[in-house]
Amino acid sequence: MEQPRRITDSFPRRRRRGPGRLPGRLKVKKDKDKVQVKVLDCPRAPSQPTPDQALLEMLRRFDLSWEYGPCSGITRLQRWERAQELGLSPPGPIRDALLEYRDNPDVTYRWVWGGMGP
Repeated sequence: MEQPRRITDSFPRRRRRGPGRLPGRLKVKKDKDKVQVKVLDCPRAPSQPTPDQALLEMLRRFDLSWEYGPCSGITRLQRWERAQELGLSPPGPIRDALLEYRDNPDVTYRWVWGGMGP
């Protein structure tokens, strides 16, 4: 009676070369004296003016007021413009602040409850 064939029977057998070595792996020689680290120069963002706490609090109140519609998935400026188009008359100082601090993510994006996001 013949034994059933296994999938491993169709592949050649390989022997391990020494204890703990996996087949196909090469031993890498480490020379501590010849280690070189290449640091890439990354362009830094231009320094952004820091908004004051009163402005950030005003923006948080704008985020939390439901009269201007939902604020998830869009920037604060997009929400302000949508509210303006719908005739909801959002506050003008909010738009001025959003345009002034356009490159600052703390101002551009909505505040997440618990301080978990920008």
